[in-house]
Amino acid sequence: MAIAAAGPASYEHLPMAWVGDWAGRRAALTPERYALYEPATQRRLTYREMDQRAERVGALLVHDLQIAAGEPICLLAQNRLEAVDLYFACGKTGVVLAPLSYRLATPELNDLVRRIAPRALFYDGHFAEQAQALELPEGVPRIELPAFAEGGEGAEKGEVAEWPVALPAESVNRPLALSDPFLYVHTGGTTATPKICVVSHRQMVWNAIDILASAGGALGPQRELLTFPLFHIGGWNTLTPVYYAGGFTVLMHRFDAGEALRLIESERLTHFGVVEAMLQLMSEHSAFAQIDLSSLESVTTAGAPCSASAMQPFWDRGIPVSQSYGLTEGGPSNFLYIHDEQSLEGLREHYDSIGTSMFHTDYCIVDPEQLEPVPAGKVGVVLLRSPHNFDGYLDEPERTEQVLLADGWVYSGDLAYVDEEGRVRIVGRADNLFISGGENVSPEQIEEVLVRNAAIDKAAVVGVADPRWGQVPAAAVVLRPGAEIDKAQLCAYARRELASFKIPKYVHFVSELPLTGAGKLDRQRIRELLEQRRHDDECAGC
Repeated sequence: MAIAAAGPASYEHLPMAWVGDWAGRRAALTPERYALYEPATQRRLTYREMDQRAERVGALLVHDLQIAAGEPICLLAQNRLEAVDLYFACGKTGVVLAPLSYRLATPELNDLVRRIAPRALFYDGHFAEQAQALELPEGVPRIELPAFAEGGEGAEKGEVAEWPVALPAESVNRPLALSDPFLYVHTGGTTATPKICVVSHRQMVWNAIDILASAGGALGPQRELLTFPLFHIGGWNTLTPVYYAGGFTVLMHRFDAGEALRLIESERLTHFGVVEAMLQLMSEHSAFAQIDLSSLESVTTAGAPCSASAMQPFWDRGIPVSQSYGLTEGGPSNFLYIHDEQSLEGLREHYDSIGTSMFHTDYCIVDPEQLEPVPAGKVGVVLLRSPHNFDGYLDEPERTEQVLLADGWVYSGDLAYVDEEGRVRIVGRADNLFISGGENVSPEQIEEVLVRNAAIDKAAVVGVADPRWGQVPAAAVVLRPGAEIDKAQLCAYARRELASFKIPKYVHFVSELPLTGAGKLDRQRIRELLEQRRHDDECAGC
């Protein structure tokens, strides 16, 4: 190999053998250490075995399917080992992995497939009907992942065929640049088509580095429960830093509160990330009080602000629970609340904070219109800047320009303020704000107050048309099992904590809140429901 006399202008675009080779590099360092356990099939693999699997799947992509670096494949599957194989195989070969959410409807999936134009579709048998309904480009193969019989606790697990069987004669690893694309990750939307984020190798490398550096040892030596679906960036964002550091990951096919508790005890897990609903399901499970959780060093919430009531049962057992924040476009991790040596009392006091930005992340809170910094204590939009920003939306330059601003800033669209001690608190979405009588109203702030009531399980607030005030708050509310509260009582409760213009004028009780295909509140459907029912749901005196 000839060595150039002068160094490269930038390492960002220089192909290097280690880029993307997560499986190979970690296997070279700690080959016999256990890397991953899949409880549903009882497969427990070392880093060497994980690398061998990635090589075989890489050979399938490169030799059998003739897929070139930079070309995408789609994946429609629940969390399973074969999905991880594809992730590491794509890392080795430069093929781009585009996971699809099985929660989306067929028209939404077909829209994504049309824009991605994959060279192959991999799917598991759970979603065979959806896979067959996808309108793939002509000649693109549909490849079903090996089937298995998933047993419950104490049941015999099904055997899973190894795939592909033959080992390649030589390594399939290709030198790649940090700037090369690694993932196409779609993000949810309610009124527009989902956006497809182009995630480079640089983004995944730097995000992992930032998580490990910022935690300062608070996350390791880590034994991690992976709870997030792998069609979200959060799933890969859980696996990758743990793999980077040589930790151990337990891969659940889908979240189950009882199974999660059992695995924490049996595998002596030290950390997991969750959304609020998962925490609630775990603490409400019949086994929660009996399960040994002493191995847990911390729990991190993500996805949306988490209430104190959801964290409380874990705090009561001495387990630190704190919030994090990020978005696919800007992270996917940007803020961590590191409890460090603080007491649980201090953690509880600041439970609603996401702490401060991670080691390699700049942030700024700005006026939504002028984009000028606002003073501490004032609400504005969060801007983010780091080496793990995304590379834009696939084939959508106009959308990209709205988010990727000058000087490397990413416009998050999230409203926040920083307190006098430098801690940041998220208060809502700029695009959810509505104006009532000239006052800005954040639906999320009202929702947070409502769910503090012991009778209320979930709440969603939107602005609906009003002839006098322009818009007024309306709430869809889910009660806790067996709880009772009427509209007047709810409004009276809200009046104790909210300004008068923030008290819901209309309240509608529902059994469940509608969600988008990405699992987020479908505010458009909620708004339509409340607009239709508002004459029946008016809260007298509010």
